[in-house]
Amino acid sequence: MPARPMPDVAAFLAARPAVLRTGPIALILAEDAVALEETVLHHLRRGFQHVLLLSGQPCDLPPDMAERVTQLRHDTRRPNAHVDPVNALIAAVPAGTWLYYCFNAEFLFYPFCETRSVGEMLAFHAEERRSAMLTYVVDLYAPDLSRTPNAVDPDHAMFDRTGYFALSRTGPDGKAKERQLDFHGGLRWRYEELLPADRRRIDRIALFRAAPGLKVLPDHRFSVEEYNTYACPWHHNLTAAIASFRVAKALTTNPGSRDSIRDMTWRNSCRFDWNSQQLMELGLMEPGQWF
Repeated sequence: MPARPMPDVAAFLAARPAVLRTGPIALILAEDAVALEETVLHHLRRGFQHVLLLSGQPCDLPPDMAERVTQLRHDTRRPNAHVDPVNALIAAVPAGTWLYYCFNAEFLFYPFCETRSVGEMLAFHAEERRSAMLTYVVDLYAPDLSRTPNAVDPDHAMFDRTGYFALSRTGPDGKAKERQLDFHGGLRWRYEELLPADRRRIDRIALFRAAPGLKVLPDHRFSVEEYNTYACPWHHNLTAAIASFRVAKALTTNPGSRDSIRDMTWRNSCRFDWNSQQLMELGLMEPGQWF
């Protein structure tokens, strides 16, 4: 269907529309048109009440998505493009509303997501007195770059089954922060020489509850330190994963890196099955006490 006129983010949020009153709400930043419809549909199927789709120009989506998707105008190609809209959304929704953000060609998975909605999962997480959830960004890539030069091939997606590790996260005083780690792995680790140092982590706090004064930072962490923790002090908590073609797409299309890559597969590449069980078995997300 033809795309509707797009208000900008600030004007839409200032009007406090009814779709902002109930979460969970997903905010998707469309940096280009690659796998865009698939990204939106995936998150609608996960059970998000509404999707805010941010892009530089209108996107032509199927009619059955229209009621649950609002398209907003935003420059998604500028550095740290997530910061302003995410922080504006935090300020616009009722305190306690669950929010989520990602980019196109990224797909949220959480334990048992095939049979349970994201709302059910977040209700349990809230009962454990958690206001944020750690997500690991798991890099996906195509097995044959000669056939798919932009490395985006959902039907034959590959990912790394090993090579993930965590390093202690230190504060300004040089001391390790409690229950915080910097996680690494995937393409960001294997091609680290092609990525800036501040883009090599794979952890992102993508699911969180709005709170007065809360701010997301350019490095995907939050201004409230407890939001950046991977678990509470008492036991392991749920974590989730974002299966993402974003890094693969960037490495194979950016002029500074595309000529350095001929094949992204290696001995530890594994076919991605598009289910939560595979990610749990490999330790890429944690069910915690949720069974």
